[in-house]
Amino acid sequence: MKTPILRRGLPLQTAPSARQINDAGLLAAGDDHHDLGFAADFARFSAQAASRRRMLRWISAGGLAVPLAACGSGDDGATGSGATSAGSSSSSSSSSSSSSSTTGTCSVIPEETQGPYPGDGSNSNSNGVANALALSGIVRSDIRSSVAGASGVAAGVVLKVVITLVNTNNSCAVLSDRAIYLWHCTRDGLYSMYSSSVVNENFLRGVQATDSNGQATFTTIFPGCYSGRMPHIHFEVYPSLSVATSASSKIKTSQIAFPRDVCDTVYATSGYSASVSNFAAITFARDNVFSDGYTTQLATLTGNTTDGYVANLTVGIAV
Repeated sequence: MKTPILRRGLPLQTAPSARQINDAGLLAAGDDHHDLGFAADFARFSAQAASRRRMLRWISAGGLAVPLAACGSGDDGATGSGATSAGSSSSSSSSSSSSSSTTGTCSVIPEETQGPYPGDGSNSNSNGVANALALSGIVRSDIRSSVAGASGVAAGVVLKVVITLVNTNNSCAVLSDRAIYLWHCTRDGLYSMYSSSVVNENFLRGVQATDSNGQATFTTIFPGCYSGRMPHIHFEVYPSLSVATSASSKIKTSQIAFPRDVCDTVYATSGYSASVSNFAAITFARDNVFSDGYTTQLATLTGNTTDGYVANLTVGIAV
């Protein structure tokens, strides 16, 4: 039996090769569903970690303990500021506690699991150690195609992700020259380098340095929704590009969430049919990562399915 992968700050070890386990401890789409022993153990560790994170979300402000907004039944239908039509919407995270650096106030984004498919050198796939950070060409803005001799291209609704990195210990001053490694699943819910049909691909993974505005921009596709998880994007923050070569150097791991109305709109388009039923069965309240609060992780989205979307998120870290 493989060594289990533990969540939220616990060591990530060898990933299963025959059956890949997703972030929720459930089996990924298309895999064998008959062995749920690991999922039961995984859920226990997740519950313990979630409890610890709830305690950390109490922030000291002027000597008073002030809780950040947490997810409840009212969060299940979280949407953006407005939706226009099935092909066009403009959405935002109006309740986000992560505010612009110009206000002088911002919150540290929660630490989250990197999941079993990080490709950051911390675990293995069926080919050995999986480390996209060591690949030639991995430092790029457009992450829709594979690099380093692989030729696959991920299809889907175009999504530009703009992450603005700020320092919560310095009045939300922008952080330039840091590195952000970003990765996510395909529109079918598969992870390159791990899922059997795309194990030899490395698309939807890339690294960018933050510019003078503290921003790193990635052009990708809107991720699909697989069983047991709300749609999301993973990312890790590194002190610089020069040390963004393996997980041992990272200083932050978290995830990006998306408004429900935009997800509904995207999943109604061609190619996302596998996401429709999965998305209908999950809510923020039942998601094992976002259920204890996601306001600082909810991206602001603008655009439409024809021209593509832009997702903006201000990410606060304490340095």
